[in-house]
Order: sequence, then C-alpha cells, then structure tokens
Amino acid sequence: MSENNSSNALTEIEFSSFDLFDEVRKGLDKAGFTYCTPIQALTLPVALQGKDVAGQAQTGTGKTAAFLLVIFQRLLEKQPQHDRRHPRALVLAPTRELALQIHKDALLLGSHTGLKFGLAYGGVDYEKQRKTLEDGVDILIGTPGRLIDYFKQHVYNLKQIDVMVLDEADRMFDLGFIKDIRYVLRRLPPREKRQCLMFSATLAQRVLELAYEHMNDPDLLKVEADQVTAENVKQSVYYPANEEKLPLLIGLLREIKDGRVMVFANTRAATDLVERTLNANDIHAAAMSGQVPQKKRQTLLKKFHDGELPVLVATDVAARGLHIPDVTHVINFDLPQDAEDYVHRIGRTARLGAEGEAISFACENYAFHLPEIEDYIGYPIAVEQAGPDQMSEIKRAKPRPRRQDHRHDGRNKPNAHRGKNGGKRRRRR
Repeated sequence: MSENNSSNALTEIEFSSFDLFDEVRKGLDKAGFTYCTPIQALTLPVALQGKDVAGQAQTGTGKTAAFLLVIFQRLLEKQPQHDRRHPRALVLAPTRELALQIHKDALLLGSHTGLKFGLAYGGVDYEKQRKTLEDGVDILIGTPGRLIDYFKQHVYNLKQIDVMVLDEADRMFDLGFIKDIRYVLRRLPPREKRQCLMFSATLAQRVLELAYEHMNDPDLLKVEADQVTAENVKQSVYYPANEEKLPLLIGLLREIKDGRVMVFANTRAATDLVERTLNANDIHAAAMSGQVPQKKRQTLLKKFHDGELPVLVATDVAARGLHIPDVTHVINFDLPQDAEDYVHRIGRTARLGAEGEAISFACENYAFHLPEIEDYIGYPIAVEQAGPDQMSEIKRAKPRPRRQDHRHDGRNKPNAHRGKNGGKRRRRR
C-alpha cells in the first residue's frame, strides 16, 4: 500500500492526533503511515464522530485508508449484538480491480484488529467466495453484481450493517450500476442507525442526489485544488494525421528509458492494433479491455506493477479504480471523448506528489474534443512538434489469423438444413 509514501502530498496532521484504538494504530505503523493526506485530514475528524460524509478528492489521494480507519474504529467500539456470521460493514466498489485493492489495503491496515474480511467480485472463485461469506465476515468488500447475487441467495443479510461505504460513486453511474446501488441501500438499516461514507472524484448533481436520498445529513468535504489535474504532470499534445499516430507512438516510446507507460485508446480494436504493432517493433506491450478475462487482467496488472511489462495498452476500463504505483507516462493514443476521462487517465501518473508526463494525440478523429478538455482543466495544453527521429519507418503488425471457416463443408454448416430465408426445406413427395 503506497498511498502515503510521498511527503509532497501530506498535511501536518498526524494520525497520532486522533483517538484511535491501539489495534488500529499498529496497522498504521505497519503501513508506515504517519501524516494524513488532505482528504484523510478532512474526513477523519468528522467521520470518527459517527457523522456521514460525502467526500470529493482526486484519485490516488488516500480515500481508501480514510474510510477503512473509520470502519475499524467503529466496529471495534461496537461489539456485535447478534449473529456474527453476517457483515457489519459493507464497501461497494465499481470494478474488480478496485475491490481487490481495497481488500489488500484492509488486510494490511487491519492486520491487528482481529476483524474478518470478505471479498466478492465477478468472474472467478464463485464457490470459494461464497464459502468465505458463509463462514462469516465482519467487513464485506465487493462489486454490486456478485454481492447482490449472494444476498439474494441468503448467503448473508444486511440487517447488521453499521457502516456502509460507496467508493467511486460517479463511476458507479458511468458503469450503469446505479439501480444495483439503490437496491442495496434500500435494504440497509435506517439511515439514523448506521453510518454512510461516500467518495467520488466529482460530487456532481447525480451523486449529491444519491447522497441526500440515502445518507443522514452528510458533511460535504472537498479537497480544494488550484487545478483539476495533478500539479506534477507535464502535459503536451501532438497533432498527428491518423497514419502518423503509430509511428509517433513508437518514436516516443523508444525515447522513454526505464519507464512504466500506460497507453489509452478509445476502442478495443484500437488497443488490439496498438498492442500488435508495438510488439512487432520490439516494444513489449499487452492490451487490457473489458473483454479480457479476469485472471488474465490480474496477471497483466501484476506484470506491469512488477516492471516485467513496460507498456500497458488499455481502454477506459483501466482509467479508474486501479492501484498502479509509479506510472511514469500516460499516452492518450486517442483523445478521450469526455473531459473527465482525460483527468482520470492522466491521474494514473504523478500520484501523491510524484512527477509524471501525459502526452496526447489530437488526431483527425478526436482533435475536436481538445477544446472541451482544455475548458474543463482550465488552461491550454502545450503543443509539441514531432521531430524526424520520432516519425521513422515502422513494421506494420500482421493481422490476427482468422478462425478456420468450415462453411464449405455442409456437415459443419450450422444452417445447412435450412432454406435461403432460414426456414426448413420441405421434402418433395
């Protein structure tokens, strides 16, 4: 866990200034946390008093540690009154990767609390996750779909939930989870009998409406920044023609030594083309999109995290909810079509005071999104010109082999028994 490793992003408020249980302090010491980040310094004094909080802060600013400490403190203060098999705290996350990271952080920070943690997310380990929940957990972390699945099967109930956390609330809307979120919130104990913490990169109107509907007079806490994007990101934009984008990308990547680079494209087809072209030109890269199976995604993220994979090509599925430290460069191969997505993408680098670089291609297809992005961040992005060394000849990727087509063989043709319009042929008598 590396949320508090950079002194540049910390306040002068120490965790020792809060009246925390020794079991919670030991977890902070184990993680090496001494000083609060701004969102932690704002959240903890309010939330530790039991008040509801709706917090806004840029991604990577320590929100996870803030709500985990509140959960630990509250659960240790209140011993369970009923069946210990059912969770007392619930953390909802929009993506599997974020749920996994929260669980990992909870194991570290909560290692001395004696609390039991459960994890539920789609794609893998269905029976294993179910067995863990059946055995009983204090804190349940997961994504909406799998959590509701187990709930409807009566694997656990929500009657004893004392703390509810909704993380990345705006992303829940973006991914279409809002009906699931309301389904869960309506089955919790009354708002005056539990605490609710909501965190979001933006407290847009739709997020605020959700807060006022399901929270108990929440305190709205915002980390005020002079600019929307992190200060330590060097941003630049190139204006390549469509056919120049791949040569320019390869030229720029060859100039980056010992970097950890995320390349963003808008479509799965684009990530596939970029991945194949980079590997054809001896740049080790892998693509990740929503179509990549969960186990492979976890393997790719680990290799990227460990430095074995220098370039990760991704759609916006990887722009939010991933904990990937030390990303040195973000390259927008395609400019995003939404200004907020630009901020989320480049937020993968320069986390917690580190320095990073964000390079964008304003090509023929997406250049018209640039004015909206610049209006949103509040300043123009510096324009760069590609040099001749950055536009050298490249090897074109071979097309992916097509699956063998058996349609010439009537025995393997799925509709061989049907007529031209798909109807069954009538036998002649």
